[in-house]
This record gives sequence, C-alpha cells and structure tokens, in this order.
Amino acid sequence: MLKYMSKIEKLIAELCPEGVEFKELGKVLDYEQPTKYLVDSTKYSDEFHTPVLTAGQTFILGYTDETDGIYDANQDQPVIIFDDFTTAFHWVDFHFKVKSSAMKMLRPQIDADVDFRFIYYAMKCIHYKPTDHARHWISQYSKFKIPIPPLPIQKEIVRVLDSFTELEAELEAELEARKKQYEYYRNSLFSSGPDVEMGKIGEMSECFAGATPKTTERVYWENGTIPWMSSGEVNFGTISSTEKMITQSGYENCSTKMVPPNTVVVALAGQGKTRGMVAITKIELCTNQSLCSIVPDERLNPKYLYYYLKGRYDDLRRISSGDGTRGGLNLSMIKQYEVPIPPLAEQNRIVSILDKFDALVDDISIGLPAELEARRKQYEYYRGQLLMFKEKEYDRQ
Repeated sequence: MLKYMSKIEKLIAELCPEGVEFKELGKVLDYEQPTKYLVDSTKYSDEFHTPVLTAGQTFILGYTDETDGIYDANQDQPVIIFDDFTTAFHWVDFHFKVKSSAMKMLRPQIDADVDFRFIYYAMKCIHYKPTDHARHWISQYSKFKIPIPPLPIQKEIVRVLDSFTELEAELEAELEARKKQYEYYRNSLFSSGPDVEMGKIGEMSECFAGATPKTTERVYWENGTIPWMSSGEVNFGTISSTEKMITQSGYENCSTKMVPPNTVVVALAGQGKTRGMVAITKIELCTNQSLCSIVPDERLNPKYLYYYLKGRYDDLRRISSGDGTRGGLNLSMIKQYEVPIPPLAEQNRIVSILDKFDALVDDISIGLPAELEARRKQYEYYRGQLLMFKEKEYDRQ
C-alpha cells in the first residue's frame, strides 16, 4: 500500500502542491426523481430478470417481469442510488426498477471535471446520520463538500480502491461458496428415512403470532423497555436485541405475547425474501403480527428445529401464498409442517455439529469472515487516507 501512497503523493506534489478545491456534492452531481422507474407490483420471482432495488442494506428486494420504466444503467453509464430519508446509497451498473419514491438517482453533471467513481468513494467518507424522518439530499447532503483533485489523482485513487473492493468481492465469493457447501452438508444431516418419525410442529410446540401497538400512540413506544421484534429482524438469525422497544402500556393494549429465549421465529410475511426466513431468540421478547413464534416441548430441541427450518426456506416459500406483504404463510401452515424427529440425543449431536459449521461461515472472529472483516477495516482506513487533502486557499483580495 505504501507504494500506492508514494505514487499519489508524487502526483499531488506535481499537480496540486498548494492544495485542492473543495466542492459541494450538489455542484458536481445532478439528481433524478424515481417516479417513472417505480415498480407497480411486488409479486417478485427469481424467474424474472429485472431487479427491484432499495438503497438500504437489502439492496435487491426481488425481481420483476415489468418491462416499462426500467432505469438503463450499465458499466459505461453507472448511477448512484440514494435514499433521501436514510442517506444510504449504492453504486449500480445494471438496469433496474425501484420500490421507493424516496430514491434519487445521482449522476455527474455534464461539465463536471470529475471521475464518477471517485465521487462515490468520497461520499463513503461522509459521516452523517439523519436524526429526523425528512428528505436530506437538497436540504443537507448535497451541501457537503468533497475534495476535487486533478483527474490523474482521482483516477489513481479509484484504481487503488477498486483493487481493494475486487479482493473483497473475491473473499465474499469464496465465503458464499463455503456457505453453499455448509447448507448441503446441513441438509444431509436431517434424515427422513423409514426409521425416523415425522411429527407436525403444532403437535410438539405452542405456535402463535404477535401484534403491533398503535404507532400513532407515543405512550406505547416512547421510553419502552420491552423488546419488540419486527419481521425484518428475522434476517439476523440469532436475536439478542431488538431495534425497537415498547412500553408496558403498549404491550397490554395489543394482543402480542412474550416469548421465552430459545423460541424459533418464522416470518409469515415481509418484503423481498423475508417471508419464510427463520430466527432463534436469545432473550425474552414479543413480536409483531408477521412473525410466528414456535415454543417446542421437551421432545424437540429448539436449535434443532431452527436449523431444520432454516434449510427448508425454499419449501416454506413454495407452500405460502400472497405477495409477501399480505397473506403469505399462516399459523395453520406452520402447525401442519412436518419435521423429522430422531431421538433427542441425535438432535443434540446434529446441533453440536451445525453450531461449529455456523461459526466457521458466520463468526467474524473465525476463518474467512475474520479475513473479510480485516480487509474491510483496512480498506476503510486507506480510503480515508487517500481522500485526505489540504483545501486550497484562495487570495480574496
């Protein structure tokens, strides 16, 4: 990395020894509203070809078969999608549609002497967290200033940072391959042969859905102390905390119910690929109405059930109905779902094996996840160093 820094330092000494100009983002980027690119239907399918994007962590919500109003981004004409409420953003170089009307598409102004990828990396160095539910591009974000060094320096910085992201992508691909190997091995552990009894979840567990206190009643939410799990949080797999808390008043005024630790939670509905996903709780909490809580009896190891259902995601999606925001899975489907029930000792053995595999592919302190996390931190450090410029002082006389 030092040789890259040395080359860039030489370019700076040659091209801008007195510093560089800083410009507001709104002076180098134009924005476009998403109105004509909004998806009409949320009936997504992996069989369709056009991705529906969000600027948040999920990124690809699903795929649509709609053919009108597609944003035609490509490698020669990429775009940055920007969430006007959260200020999250992504680099996109393929065609897409969007779900949210809060999205903005950002591209460089025609006369801007900038490398677009450099602008993207510079935006990554802006540390801003919105504190209110308002649109931020025009009012705040577009006014942030970034350094604009001469183009040769921009391009060299992009070359260096792209090499980091390419290595990260290789590690992510290898990690994904290992996850697929793990999933194959996990599924092979669950035997459903003639010697293994099958049992319905509802015959061995208590199953129930939660509820949501009225969001307009501040007394139900402000200074809450009771963990309340939303359907999106099922994506985390292991639930040790929740984003939101409700008050005792909120709990008593809706039909949700407390669930104990080691409860298996299945998403009955949710955006994108959430429906059918499974989590297991590590704390006492309550949930919303889109989650089914499964509290097994003594015949069923909760972690065994969690791992089994985690491997049956595609099947749970197949038996469900609706578009994922309404309908979808229901309590009856979960109660009737059959699970192989080997002796408890065998269930415990399978859980012990899969716990070790889970750590290898998910724990950021072990193996590839640890290397990937280290690379990400290294990349963030050098990105900050590469984009640290002295602002040029102008003679105002």
